[in-house]
Amino acid sequence: MTETAGQPHTTPARGLPAPPWPLVMLVTGAALLFDVVRVFLPSLITLYGRAGETDPASMGMYAALWFVLPFAAVPVARLTSPRIVRTAGAVALVAARLGLQAADGGTPQLLLASAGVTAGLVFLYGCARTVAGTWVPAGLVGGLAGASILHLALDRVDLVWRGGPLPWLAVAALCAAFLCAAFLRPVRLSPASPVPAPAAVWFAFGPMLMLAGMYCGGAATLAQDTGQHSGQHGAPFTALAVVLQVAALCAAVVCAWTTSWGVRTRRSRWASWDLAAGLFLVAGVAAAEIGVQGLPALVTTVALGACAGAAAESADGHPGVAESAGGHAGVAESADGHAAVTRTGGREDTGRRGGVAALGGMLVFLVGAFLYYAAFDTDLGFPNALVPVAVAVLVAVLVAVVAVRAGRRHRTAGIDAQAARRAPRRWVLIALSLALSPALLTGILTWQSPPATKAITGNEFTLVAYNIRMGFGLGGRLDLDRIAAWAATRRPDVVLLSEVDRGWLLNGGHDDLARIARGLGMRYYFAPAADRLWGDALLTNLPVAEIGSTRLGRHGYPTGAQAQSIVLDVGGHEVGIVNTHLQEPRGQAPEVAAMARRLAANTQSSGAGEAGTRPVIVAGDLNTTPSDPQMRVLEAAGLSDPLRALGDPPTSPADAPVRRIDHVLISAGLTAVAAVAPRVRFSDHLPLVVRLRLD
Repeated sequence: MTETAGQPHTTPARGLPAPPWPLVMLVTGAALLFDVVRVFLPSLITLYGRAGETDPASMGMYAALWFVLPFAAVPVARLTSPRIVRTAGAVALVAARLGLQAADGGTPQLLLASAGVTAGLVFLYGCARTVAGTWVPAGLVGGLAGASILHLALDRVDLVWRGGPLPWLAVAALCAAFLCAAFLRPVRLSPASPVPAPAAVWFAFGPMLMLAGMYCGGAATLAQDTGQHSGQHGAPFTALAVVLQVAALCAAVVCAWTTSWGVRTRRSRWASWDLAAGLFLVAGVAAAEIGVQGLPALVTTVALGACAGAAAESADGHPGVAESAGGHAGVAESADGHAAVTRTGGREDTGRRGGVAALGGMLVFLVGAFLYYAAFDTDLGFPNALVPVAVAVLVAVLVAVVAVRAGRRHRTAGIDAQAARRAPRRWVLIALSLALSPALLTGILTWQSPPATKAITGNEFTLVAYNIRMGFGLGGRLDLDRIAAWAATRRPDVVLLSEVDRGWLLNGGHDDLARIARGLGMRYYFAPAADRLWGDALLTNLPVAEIGSTRLGRHGYPTGAQAQSIVLDVGGHEVGIVNTHLQEPRGQAPEVAAMARRLAANTQSSGAGEAGTRPVIVAGDLNTTPSDPQMRVLEAAGLSDPLRALGDPPTSPADAPVRRIDHVLISAGLTAVAAVAPRVRFSDHLPLVVRLRLD
């Protein structure tokens, strides 16, 4: 049979096109790729180089290598076939993912994650050449949403970082479903969408992957505890944030899914909606970057799904239907039942452009992510918040171009209502209703009641100060649970953490603070430093009288720093704590010294009801050795270094410590009873454990 672009397309006799194996393949494949990317990025930072020490250009070149290699698939597909390229990419992606589950960090983890990224991109290229356009928007968005929902349900600690048989079974099941969808049933071009999806939707996947990783995968983005009362919102608020995020992810899939069905019959009306989806995406990202919490993350999530669906529409209003150079498209049925498109520059050109576009879009992902996070170690000359906004604008412009071209085509040719495949309205309602099930289930799984405040009656307490390097140990493994288990053995009353990450895509999107606090059974108080998701934190169940955070001057250093001031009740006496991570000690040490003076100057009520000076602790990664001049500045504020008399244990680097740059300084009224820097490998620093007594 043959047909032209102006004639009605064959519609399926019943509801949805069947079978949905291409959709399953895309969903599971995109989810596996997202999973591998979440390992590749932190491995790049912690294994290829040390954050803040390795030349960003060197890390960028290494990362670019694995994103450029997949372009070799273009000539290989000409020599063999796109189906063989897709098959090779799928097998390699599964092998890399299973290898990561077995790897125990180190160089194998880095190389497996790098190879997995390349394999995933080769798979995308093959899909762009072979998969029907009908399935692409829902498949790609479904993969991102599914990976994000699983990430939330697992408390943001992915399966790759978990040991034991259950994670292995889950990963094996996902890989098996992926391979079954790719091999047991052939991927045929659906009669309703006889050609691959347009290049626009494939190009958009890379930018959407970046935005989804930054805004759609963590409750910390919604319920971020920025400042005074972190950890006080309680289980209902946190669970609600998770439920809303999962519901938004499901809604994004529904938007992409219904668009791929070809719901629209009046293109001129819906072109405005396409433009609005792009504007909502830009507005959501911009609002999130200026610090607005809650709604922007939800808007961004839903808008991504709508933009994916809009980008997949070709000039005649259907996803994946392209024209030949002469404006005609034909479909012929081959002997084996596969749909074969006969046209000049038709299906092959569309698929080839889509494949190259997919690889180009992933380069946008790499450049965008690199620029955004490199700004925390290097001065780019412009605010890094502009990077995700620019990526959102790129997606919005892409959608606008597709919408304008489609509108121009419809004004010329008109719209045949019979040509558009109308999705049954009941399926839309059913899909939206089903979105509530994973949302509620994920909220229940992540429910955590806050621990109760617990006072102590004695005059001694234990303090732990630890730079956790975003939770990644020397082997490059995520060690949040090990950190919590180790710290629990020390029975601390106060835990001070530096380099706490609450959702950076660069580090895998984990919420370090919530996970460690859950393991310790402690309340937490977060203080943003570099941005709203990266900073310092205090964990304690002692009564908190006051808490605040002061941003420190940059003094020419790109990474932001803060000083968290806390007043705790210890046995009926107030103790002041300044928790900080100095980035430029020469300029920031005087600021911290001034804070310590102010905190000590406030009077407290002693047990006898008399007024007295408040004892103060200044602790954290000060990037200062005991002999540095900035230490004299802190000593002039009435602080002393008790660890000198207790062995002066070095803390950096953790694998062979030779210097102490992590400190617990105390003022009059406090005595250090014991101090130790345990040789644990959960970070590139060693922790300090200090037993303190109120005099």
